[in-house]
Amino acid sequence: MARAEHVDSAALARLIGGWRTEDVPLPHALAGALAELIAGNVLVEGAALPPQRALAAALGVSRGTVAEAYAELAARGRLTSRQGSGSRVRRGRGAGGDHVVEGRLASFGRTRRPVELDLSSGALPALSLVRDAVSAVDLRELDVYLADDGYYAAGLPRLRTVVAEQYTVQGLPTAPDQILVTSGSQQAVWLCASSLVAPGDEVLVEEPGYRGAIEAFRTAGARLTGVPVRQDGLDLDHLERVAHRAALLYCQPAAHNPTGISWPAAGRERLSEIVGRHGVLTIEDRSCADLVLDDRGVRPPLPEPADPGSVVRIGTASKLLWGGLRVGWIRAERPMITRLTQAKAALDLAAPVLDQMVTAELLAQADRARQERTRRLRAHLAEAAAVLAERRPAWRWTPPHGGTALWIDTGTDAVALAGRARERGVLVTAGPAFSPSNAQRSRLRLPFWRPVEQFAHAVELLE
Repeated sequence: MARAEHVDSAALARLIGGWRTEDVPLPHALAGALAELIAGNVLVEGAALPPQRALAAALGVSRGTVAEAYAELAARGRLTSRQGSGSRVRRGRGAGGDHVVEGRLASFGRTRRPVELDLSSGALPALSLVRDAVSAVDLRELDVYLADDGYYAAGLPRLRTVVAEQYTVQGLPTAPDQILVTSGSQQAVWLCASSLVAPGDEVLVEEPGYRGAIEAFRTAGARLTGVPVRQDGLDLDHLERVAHRAALLYCQPAAHNPTGISWPAAGRERLSEIVGRHGVLTIEDRSCADLVLDDRGVRPPLPEPADPGSVVRIGTASKLLWGGLRVGWIRAERPMITRLTQAKAALDLAAPVLDQMVTAELLAQADRARQERTRRLRAHLAEAAAVLAERRPAWRWTPPHGGTALWIDTGTDAVALAGRARERGVLVTAGPAFSPSNAQRSRLRLPFWRPVEQFAHAVELLE
């Protein structure tokens, strides 16, 4: 039987998604949505559902709607209610699973009904360079791959060479056999979580931090400890106090998701010293490092600690070039690359050959791509800032160094705000999705790269 867990109202709202339908009464529709989560073992046996008032606020409905939905599920034998212990999931005999799925990436899945505007993701449309590169695929090179089986477990040699050269130019000498090509950076995070973490290990993550990493490490059975992120980056004094007991640290020092912060050089150097001294395996995720908004350019990788094998680095082409180009990579010492390559081969054999060919061609033009992205993102950021200054002057946010979104303090319950917006056809992601402890409830991540008319319309509906 699964261990009983409390399901946070914000997490459950994310999992439910768009549940209302025009021809079904609200309580019945909500009960049906919850029943699907129970039947799919997303909500496991014994899980404690949120109090009625908290879930009602997160969904933007009355408490009575939630009370009726819970009552209907109890009548179906899907919930049990006891005075003082709330409502708990009951799946009956044979229930499996051992934890509640967090659903932090639920916005990337299919919603129950179409939405007018999806601002739940900061993923970007393609640069014009992508279409040109696809059209210019070298058929002679392709013929070489077509004559083979197409399975290049660690990635195409040409792409591994190009990625290695990028790291070398940025100050981290790298050989092609120190690169593993993955199907996007999210797969790289999941590979690291599943291969490098044992159940019960303590993993340090940023608070707030990247929601995909939080979900990946929690699914691997890790105990997550949040290290606060300040305006100048990770709270390194806090890290110093907890590093000795951790198995792994995951961080995004450049263009951090969701805050957009890039650490200063002194902070990167001190972190390298701390993790080296404590022997903490560190994952540096540089997925957004190419998306620069200030005048300081792309930040270099973390300095190498005394033991170079203690830092694993993740990168991707999907952020800079196009979200649909699912090519990422891991940079590590050779024994680690061998270990992770074996894990990846068991998962999907190899990354797509055509995507890798296109990416290799595009990364040879990385400077041009960065310049175009920076120009476009700066223009969108200026427009978004003007909209917020006029229409939401009470909201507080710090201009980001990089990335595609604003980390906004709304001064109110952003979970409820997002719930009301969802029912008006706008999807946004509230702060708890980026917190290992479901904190950050007043925060909202708001991508600013959309056309200003769409951004302004979304802001109007966020009230």
